[in-house]
Amino acid sequence: MDTATRSAAEVDLHRLDLRFAQARLLEPRAVEQLARSIERCGQLIACIAVADEDGERFVLVDGYRRIEALRRLGRDTACVELWSCDLTQGLLNVLARHHGRSFAAIEEALLLRELVHGRGLSQHEVAGRSGRDVSWVSRRLQLVCGLPDTLLSAVRLGTLSTWAATRVMAPLARANPEHAQRLLDALNAEPLSTRELHLWFAHYQSSARPIRERLVAGPRLFINALHAHDEQRADARVRAGPDGQCAADLRQLLALIARVRQRLKELGPEGRCEPLVAALARLHSAAGALQLEIGDWELPRS
Repeated sequence: MDTATRSAAEVDLHRLDLRFAQARLLEPRAVEQLARSIERCGQLIACIAVADEDGERFVLVDGYRRIEALRRLGRDTACVELWSCDLTQGLLNVLARHHGRSFAAIEEALLLRELVHGRGLSQHEVAGRSGRDVSWVSRRLQLVCGLPDTLLSAVRLGTLSTWAATRVMAPLARANPEHAQRLLDALNAEPLSTRELHLWFAHYQSSARPIRERLVAGPRLFINALHAHDEQRADARVRAGPDGQCAADLRQLLALIARVRQRLKELGPEGRCEPLVAALARLHSAAGALQLEIGDWELPRS
């Protein structure tokens, strides 16, 4: 990693170029806590900046949360560590300091995108010059690959979690941008928990196109209906009692056996292989054990 001469100074806030603000998450609660800390103890950790192309201003590469906290306190200056290197190396150095400032994964991804797509470095160059692994760089870039600006803005504003953006919205946006935008609009109006969104997406992936349209039109309505169905099933199990639940389970076993028999018709003699015979033997043994546990009850004749 290239090194740079560093010096700390009090810099007027208006001289700071905040061009990477969109690559940082807005965390109002954390900023409020930081503001209280600065008010009590002063700014303990300097921000980091490098001179811009004209040398008139300084591009802030780290410390956006501190700048926001200082502004809330009505301060005009910030303690800034000025690095005597170019902007590209400044960003690389910040990424290399992974034992210091803790970036969210999507923040790292946005900085990497700037280095690769904005500054023209290859992934191998970024990895080598920041002390990272190429696979790490690649995985981080995949987080924001094809992610629309509307989704990135929602993550930055805190209305959408990084998990939701990368695990649900990103693949949905790549497959169907319109559905991704409609889902985002619906979540802004009626948010879902991480668990609920995971459940919603699982149903979306396994549903036909007409069902998907309804899922996107009303994600909260679908989750509420699912909860109501689960409650009805739970109530039915309570009403049935343990004996009723056992009977229901046995009926499901019968249905599964009927389905297997139907599929056997599709198999030729060569398809009736040893694994099937072994599984049938285990099933026969389990049925015998169940019969012993039930006892010599008088079973109804079919």
